[in-house]
Amino acid sequence: MSRIDETLDFIPIRIAVLTVSDTRNLDDDRSGDVLVARLTDAGHTLADRKIVPDERDQIAAQLRKWCDDPKIDVVMSTGGTGLTGRDVTVEAHRDIYEKEIDAFGTVFTMVSMQKIGTSAVQSRATGGVRNGTYLFALPGSPGACKDAWDEILARQLDYRHRPCNFVEILPRLDEHQRRK
Repeated sequence: MSRIDETLDFIPIRIAVLTVSDTRNLDDDRSGDVLVARLTDAGHTLADRKIVPDERDQIAAQLRKWCDDPKIDVVMSTGGTGLTGRDVTVEAHRDIYEKEIDAFGTVFTMVSMQKIGTSAVQSRATGGVRNGTYLFALPGSPGACKDAWDEILARQLDYRHRPCNFVEILPRLDEHQRRK
């Protein structure tokens, strides 16, 4: 069963938060605020925060920029994971992934089913890796961001979480790039 191993030290990581929206700004970005509060309350560092419009190329460009920054370990985006024509965040994420974390979307759907029932099928939350950086695309609702953080990311981004977690393998995510 999963647990926190209190004999280990907590390792803070650096997380950037991207809100994808044509209408939000930092004053009314409730989902971004949820993620920032959760990650900082957990002891992690907010590395950067931005809002970009629902434009696939602009989303992908910001994701690439952060993945190329050695001071950022994780990127979480919120918004644009639905089914409408302007929802292109998932496509932008997949444009840059080296590897997709397939089970992230599955586990997010399982968590969502407990909260919103079959409406969970309308989300396309996804996770992946690029250049040694984790990326997670979350829905744009504050409730979905809380669920993703509280039920999945808080544990997987805690080095003390057992039997395994994302932090312990973070140094090895880009090992293929170091091979000669």
